[in-house]
Amino acid sequence: MTMNLTRVLRATALVIGAAIATGCAVTAEQLEEVRSIAEAARNTADAAQRTANEARQAASGAQSTANQALQAAQAAQACCDATNQRLDRMFEDLQRK
Repeated sequence: MTMNLTRVLRATALVIGAAIATGCAVTAEQLEEVRSIAEAARNTADAAQRTANEARQAASGAQSTANQALQAAQAAQACCDATNQRLDRMFEDLQRK
């Protein structure tokens, strides 16, 4: 999308630049066409910005969920480690008797 916008803006600049350089007058019709192209490019850029914002929000939500999952996994691992330590102590106590 960004490349299309860049191409449209470059083409518009070239048309206007060529008209000015050659001394040709820019007609109202040509100016309206340039405005139309610029407006379409702006609409495309605005839509891309909205999409990027939505993607950023979705990524933020996914990161939050991943962080919660990590915390749950760490808590489960700590519980597992504690259980293993208790079992090891119990086994050692039984071996001593």
